[in-house]
Amino acid sequence: MFNHFSEDIKSVFERDPAARTKLEVLFNYPGLHAVWMHRFSHKLWICNLKWLARFFSNLSRFITGIEIHPGATLGRRVFIDHGMGVVIGETATLGDDVTLYHGVTLGGTSWKAGKRHPTLHKGVVVGAGAKILGPLNIGANARIGSNSVVIKDVPEDATCIGVPGRIVLAKKPDESETAAEKQARQEIAQKYGFDAYAVSHDNPDPTANALGIMLEHVHLMDKKVEEMCKVIQTLGGDVCTDTIPKLQAEDFESTGISPTVRKVENEAFDPHI
Repeated sequence: MFNHFSEDIKSVFERDPAARTKLEVLFNYPGLHAVWMHRFSHKLWICNLKWLARFFSNLSRFITGIEIHPGATLGRRVFIDHGMGVVIGETATLGDDVTLYHGVTLGGTSWKAGKRHPTLHKGVVVGAGAKILGPLNIGANARIGSNSVVIKDVPEDATCIGVPGRIVLAKKPDESETAAEKQARQEIAQKYGFDAYAVSHDNPDPTANALGIMLEHVHLMDKKVEEMCKVIQTLGGDVCTDTIPKLQAEDFESTGISPTVRKVENEAFDPHI
């Protein structure tokens, strides 16, 4: 038991830069208190002392503002940051190292008995105000954006955002590409501030993703036109004498998706907003 307490306190320092001392964490983090009280009420629940389990669960809600049904299963190092308004249903299952922020609901969509609440696998992060509804599976290390409403399974390592939740996955590189083609993609990404494959784990913005694909396509078309013009000119044709204006990353500053803005956005996934 004391090993679990020590793990929980250590996990706070790893996930909350506001934490300063162990004493502060021990006494001033209601998310930890809710998890610890839940572990006690859960033991009462599985021992069939259900009334007493519900009593301690309600006592925990009164003290912390966090409602965790004693039937829910929580793994190790589960961290509830801020915590006010968090609701975790009876058949919910949370794996190790899951992080929840304030206002999160792990709810059900049916009045029938049985599994009706979500399962969050290891390392999942759920942003403030997000709702995950039904017996869904949220894969390991997935991230749920703030105020999202998730009504379908989320694969591991994916980001889910919006209402209803939309899943954003990184586009895997084409293994058939040559080293030169990969280098060309990287140069496009560096020049225009988009990922080489238009989609990134750290950039779940669908607008930026679409623009990245379009810019990549335009760049490749310009290259083909340039090659064609050179061939025509060698045959004596008088074409492509005017210089095509080049796209500059600075042209996109007013859109909020310039490389400088992207760099700031990608430094961290902020689930508070």
